[in-house]
Amino acid sequence: MTASDDTPVDDEADHSDLQLGRPLLLVRGLRTHLLKPATFSLSAGECVAVAGPSGGGKTLLLRAIADLDPSEGVVCVDGRDRTSMSGPEWRRLVGYQPAEPGWWANTVGEHFTDWVAAARITRDLGLPENAKDWPIARLSTGERLRLALVRALMVGPRVLLLDEPTAALDPTSVAGVEALVGARVRAGLAALWVTHDTEQARRIAGRQLVVSDGEVREEGDECRTISR
Repeated sequence: MTASDDTPVDDEADHSDLQLGRPLLLVRGLRTHLLKPATFSLSAGECVAVAGPSGGGKTLLLRAIADLDPSEGVVCVDGRDRTSMSGPEWRRLVGYQPAEPGWWANTVGEHFTDWVAAARITRDLGLPENAKDWPIARLSTGERLRLALVRALMVGPRVLLLDEPTAALDPTSVAGVEALVGARVRAGLAALWVTHDTEQARRIAGRQLVVSDGEVREEGDECRTISR
């Protein structure tokens, strides 16, 4: 993402025009050289947890959906196929927060085109308004993760892909991230959230995907396999 990509759509990202519960993200036969074909959907107003062993393919799945790595298969958001638009346009619809977010400038504020709007989100995450002036080099891992979430939300995505966004956070900060994303989900956002925390998965999600050895399955009474 470049600095110009975070032009704010709406820092409260109201997707009330979407009918909650209807399919928003459609994934059909998505595959890479390591990820086996997977088919599933995600509804507006739904958060789905993604679990599985380290190296099993969770990050590969998110990056393929975000169209960051070469992949085959159909991925659509609100009926729009990813092949019908440029990569940057797709990633305004599908926001991605990696486990290790990248930074390209010296200070926090240089990564945002509208800090006033961003500051309304940072406050919800326990970060002060003067975080704008913080040097990137002095940020803790937890601060980097929270600010990366703000960056991802600023473009107003319809789908949010989160790769362990609370892995390095203290309990208070974890609660803040869960509350913020939960509010956006209730407003119509769809989210895929990678976590190794079983209790967190129960708190944030109604469904869970398990990715292991490149195979994606939905966890449930019968653990239905959705990779083919």
